Amino acid sequence: MPEEKVLLTHGSGGRRSRDLIEKVIVDIFDNPQLRRLEDSSAIQDTGDSAGKRVMTTDSYVVNPLFFPGGDIGKLSICGTVNDLATAAARPLALSVGLIIEEGFPLSQLKKILRSMKATADTVPVPLITGDTKVVERGRADGVYISTTGVGMVPNGVELSPMNIEAGDAVIINGPVGNHEASILCARRDFSFDVSIVSDCAPLSGLMKLVVEAVPETRCARDPTRGGVASVLTELVEQTGLGITIDEEQIPVDEQVQAVCEILGMDPLMMANEGKMIVVVPGNRAEHCLNAIKSVDVGKQCRVIGKVHNDNTKLTLRTLYGTKRVVTMPMGNQLPRIC
Repeated sequence: MPEEKVLLTHGSGGRRSRDLIEKVIVDIFDNPQLRRLEDSSAIQDTGDSAGKRVMTTDSYVVNPLFFPGGDIGKLSICGTVNDLATAAARPLALSVGLIIEEGFPLSQLKKILRSMKATADTVPVPLITGDTKVVERGRADGVYISTTGVGMVPNGVELSPMNIEAGDAVIINGPVGNHEASILCARRDFSFDVSIVSDCAPLSGLMKLVVEAVPETRCARDPTRGGVASVLTELVEQTGLGITIDEEQIPVDEQVQAVCEILGMDPLMMANEGKMIVVVPGNRAEHCLNAIKSVDVGKQCRVIGKVHNDNTKLTLRTLYGTKRVVTMPMGNQLPRIC
């Protein structure tokens, strides 16, 4: 039998990514925190009376490096801050690792670093340590960035899929698919007469408002690679509950929808970098919506679905009133999107 190899689809955020993480990585490094497979993990026994410290790490290999609405630098800060935000953590500090290809223009590197600094300042969170490596020409694609973040979760806040109950509402803070559509158009493989801007944005402030308004908030996830479909399918598998989402309530910008229809792509499976899915008790949904709408990144928030115990599937109620099962994508619709 030929030896199994890593494929591009193993980095897509879909089913193959999940299999690689669960069956290879977790199997080797197995421990209780890692086994939870959440976007950030608690640092045990810190003894800090102010709350619980959590940590996350991520790597960024987007192509192109600069795109409408952001660049790899802004993306690296937003992605790590948002992974901390899924735990409702206030970011305390970041570290960065740079892998730079020989011959990369110094002016572009400075532009990326300034973008990182400007984004971090808006959170605010300091970048306090890091590492830089340079590899031979042709051994990288300009710049790769890895960032690690440490944050503090307030006492009494414990967001987890295990908190989810039947009757809970599923909320998103705005339109889906903009980031992946922006990257696709920036590659100029197609001649679309559109001006789609990535939704790349830090969401720690938004999550602070959410847990203040709704202390009973169950869970939060940022639908990056694999999109809304991957995140909600994971929640269904983790909880053993079903989720039904309403296509009519899922916000999709008109230009993104047009690109999807032309290329046969599904907005539910497209990457986002400024979106948060929040699950709250059904009777607290309006409080959550009001909190999210108070900030610019939440003006178009919606309740897009409901948790139930009828079946353990993710189901979409279509515009035509029919229902279909939504599954986690096997691979990626578009590679190198984050």
